[in-house]
Amino acid sequence: MVVVIAVSVYCYWRKSQQAEREYEKIKSQLEGLEESVRDRCKKEFTDLMIEMEDQTNDVHEAGIPVLDYKTYTDRVFFLPSKDGDKDVMITGKLDIPEPRRPVVEQALYQFSNLLNSKSFLINFIHTLENQREFSARAKVYFASLLTVALHGKLEYYTDIMRTLFLELLEQYVVAKNPKLMLRRSETVVERMLSNWMSICLYQYLKDSAGEPLYKLFKAIKHQVEKGPVDAVQKKAKYTLNDTGLLGDDVEYAPLTVSVIVQDEGVDAIPVKVLNCDTISQVKEKIIDQVYRGQPCSCWPRPDSVWEEPWWPGPKLAQILSDLDLTSQREGRWKRVNTLMHYNVRDGATLILSKVGVSQQPEDSQQDLPGERHALLEEENRVWHLVRPTDEVDEGKSKRGSVKEKERTKAITEIYLTRLLSVKGTLQQFVDNFFQSVLAPGHAVPPAVKYFFDFLDEQAEKHNIQDEDTIHIWKTNSLPLRFWVNILKNPHFIFDVHVHEVVDASLSVIAQTFMDACTRTEHKLSRDSPSNKLLYAKEISTYKKMVEDYYKGIRQMVQVSDQDMNTHLAEISRAHTDSLNTLVALHQLYQYTQKYYDEIINALEEDPAAQKMQLAFRLQQIAAALENKVTDL
Repeated sequence: MVVVIAVSVYCYWRKSQQAEREYEKIKSQLEGLEESVRDRCKKEFTDLMIEMEDQTNDVHEAGIPVLDYKTYTDRVFFLPSKDGDKDVMITGKLDIPEPRRPVVEQALYQFSNLLNSKSFLINFIHTLENQREFSARAKVYFASLLTVALHGKLEYYTDIMRTLFLELLEQYVVAKNPKLMLRRSETVVERMLSNWMSICLYQYLKDSAGEPLYKLFKAIKHQVEKGPVDAVQKKAKYTLNDTGLLGDDVEYAPLTVSVIVQDEGVDAIPVKVLNCDTISQVKEKIIDQVYRGQPCSCWPRPDSVWEEPWWPGPKLAQILSDLDLTSQREGRWKRVNTLMHYNVRDGATLILSKVGVSQQPEDSQQDLPGERHALLEEENRVWHLVRPTDEVDEGKSKRGSVKEKERTKAITEIYLTRLLSVKGTLQQFVDNFFQSVLAPGHAVPPAVKYFFDFLDEQAEKHNIQDEDTIHIWKTNSLPLRFWVNILKNPHFIFDVHVHEVVDASLSVIAQTFMDACTRTEHKLSRDSPSNKLLYAKEISTYKKMVEDYYKGIRQMVQVSDQDMNTHLAEISRAHTDSLNTLVALHQLYQYTQKYYDEIINALEEDPAAQKMQLAFRLQQIAAALENKVTDL
């Protein structure tokens, strides 16, 4: 028996040593690769800074395009919903017959008063959460409606959130797994906390963290657009994401074209494009340049507002479009047209005109409507820069499978080098953002100090001495619940459009931020995800920043309940009038209607609710809203 144990221990020790050696070897290889691209990164970073200088000047002149409070909260709370930007909370349109509107609005104000009864609201939430069909998605949406409905009294909202949070904590403590708390948004209170952080940190985003985040976003966008981007596969040569990396080497050349926008009354504008860009990509770059001083929401939409650009070529004026009769065919595949396809050269002039005011010459090459329709029928068989690998001839694929595997193995290092090059170029922007978010001291918003102290108090009260548990709570309540969401969705706070290829790189940085907030050490191996390999050298620095941030907050002067309530009251006063409060109340009532009997029963069984006649008040509201006679 002793021999078996000894052999097991030896095998484990040997395996650990082997893993450690592999870790050190991979770390050394990564450092070597980073060293090999360092000079290129410095040059790329310098070029990027020079090229972004004009845009930085635009930022100083026009300001960072931070969304107003209502649009920000609409996007954070409701854009991820199933209806997206058509959600009634974003459109603000209530489908109520005009003759009934005064009665309905009066009843909704009475419903608002009912929600301001703590006994009613706690019963309401508990009853909903006890219903099996009240899904996680419904809980998230309900919590967001509640946030808007109670925005006028954020002190009360915070009190409800604290009460529900203490109940949730008790459940996890009793179940002896407090580390799992706040890991997901599976309860109403968890989403309420997310929304509370979003509300309280809006001004901080606007005044402090917004600028480095915006510059990071612009730097990624600029770097991505410097190289080829496959419009069909959504892959780019310059990216941080290995799954979004354009594997094949694509020949391309940068061009500067002069663009005349008809009816805009401006001179020809120089626009940097690539000869491998599709016509749609060119239009986007033109609009980006022409309207860069205006918020993105004010830009004309490329598809619905603009005709295809046309080019007064050397022999014949020609309308440029993604697909036309000249498109290159390969079997059943059709290649999307590029500037190279039309032989547009550096220094060429392109003319862009609005729909309905196009002034192309009569002899220009145009598709007939029927031909255009036929071309678009096969859109699912188009390709841009690289043909999808699974669509290549099956016979060739089988014959070349072994060689393909060898090739893939051989070029992995080349791809990693390319990722490292992009990472090195963007490093300063990433560091600046992390520092702005994880800077302890006077810059910490009062809500963060207040809630972190609350978590510390609860840990002490429940005799939770494990620092890992408290660290996880704080991480799940702020960095993962708020910052990661904003980092992955810059359009939640800025008036910008986020392309998929930019989103892919932002996801890698967001994942790195998440890794920095965990105390778990990740040992590198050849199977490690590329983002962990990319930021292997920096992750220990980032982890220390997080630890120092949490320690710094703990040492700050306490934020009293009174100070926090004053701060919340200021937010309520400043922004409540801009929100669709009445719509939120109407949507909340739908849940009351759906679970009416269950809610009435819960209220009738609760002594405090009985004393205040809450069930009777709800029945009166129901009678007014549903236009029916109450049975009381």
